[in-house]
Amino acid sequence: MKLKTLALTALLSFAAAPAMAADCAIDIEANDMMQFNTKEISVSKSCDEVTINLKHVGNLPKAAMGHNVVVSKAADAQAIATEAAAAGPANDYLNKDDERIVAHTEMIGGGETSSTTFKPADLAEGEEYTFFCTFPGHFAIMKGDIKLVD
Repeated sequence: MKLKTLALTALLSFAAAPAMAADCAIDIEANDMMQFNTKEISVSKSCDEVTINLKHVGNLPKAAMGHNVVVSKAADAQAIATEAAAAGPANDYLNKDDERIVAHTEMIGGGETSSTTFKPADLAEGEEYTFFCTFPGHFAIMKGDIKLVD
């Protein structure tokens, strides 16, 4: 009898629990094989800010296999990546003043981490967004879609 009461109480407590708040932190891993561990991230409109945490789980140094995460409109990504290569290693292969960039992490090497924060309100409803790496040669493989949800 006590077990049934406990189970019913637990069930009712779970059913009455408020909805969980949106996850406003997104963790992405990059490795020495030029891969992110995801091809899509969801950004909740209910977040005031969203933080992308990048972790390079590989061992190679930034000069050989650096990675970053850049967020932009999908239509702007190729141009941003092309211009980033021209910016060179001294600028971490990124024109950081490019107004088409919504957010970006620093370029990191194996074992390092970096984060960037942006406002979901900066993403236009109905527009396609992407995230990608601007290290030379990585853009073709290291990219994914950003979905605005809620």
